[in-house]
Amino acid sequence: MNQDHKNKAELSALDLEFIRVLEDLIDALVANGTLRLTDLPPEALEKLNKRKGARRRLRGSLDLIDDEENLF
Repeated sequence: MNQDHKNKAELSALDLEFIRVLEDLIDALVANGTLRLTDLPPEALEKLNKRKGARRRLRGSLDLIDDEENLF
C-alpha cells in the first residue's frame, strides 16, 4: 500500500469518527434550543434520520460515546 493510499484510508477513518461527533453536536444544539431540526435543509435532515435509524439498529456496535452517559 503506497503512502497516498494510507493517507486516504486514515482520513476516511477520521471522517467516520467525526461524523459521530457532528451528530452528537446537532443533538446537543437541538436539546438546548439553539437549533431546530426544521432549520436543516431537507436533504440534511433525511441523511441525519437515516444515520440515526441505522445507529438504532446497530446499537452498541457503532457507538463511540455511550448515549446514556451524562457528559454535560
